[in-house]
Amino acid sequence: MITGRAKALPDLRRIQARLNKAGLGPHLLGLLYRHRFQRAGILVIRGGFPFPTIDNQGWIEVENCALFSGVRLECWKGATIHIGNGTYLNRNSEVVAARRVCIGRDCKIARDVIIMDTDQHALPNGTLVARPVAIGDRVWVGARAIILKGVTIGHDAVIGAGSVVTSDVPPYSIAVGTPARVLRRTTTD
Repeated sequence: MITGRAKALPDLRRIQARLNKAGLGPHLLGLLYRHRFQRAGILVIRGGFPFPTIDNQGWIEVENCALFSGVRLECWKGATIHIGNGTYLNRNSEVVAARRVCIGRDCKIARDVIIMDTDQHALPNGTLVARPVAIGDRVWVGARAIILKGVTIGHDAVIGAGSVVTSDVPPYSIAVGTPARVLRRTTTD
């Protein structure tokens, strides 16, 4: 039978390793940001100024993740943003949700990436269109990529730097270009 003390030792080692990697300051800053979310795990804020901007008029939940300087999360009234465990959003990345944006676990979102489920305005004589965006687990998104409304990116996919993703990307795929096209698969399911 495992006692409480024996169970606490691995937890303490994991906490110590996390603090050694990111430092105490980013963890404390993450604690200050927690009130901006409806649900939050351990949040690490890294990279200094400008600090992340959270415009939360809907529902934002983040598991254990890292946000770097300049990140912007914009969640409209009635919308949802979910960011999974172990994911990080690098400098100046932006997530806009008019309906729903879901980012999976252990994703790596590079600098200046834009993820949005809406065009943010209606065309003349039209209505605003919003369609959910879903990004699977362990997805890598290269710098300055843009992921547009209605897109689903499968788990373990890679989106090349500067790509504009306008249609679904299957799991284990590498997609590049404007508009992004699947270049090849990295493995089979």
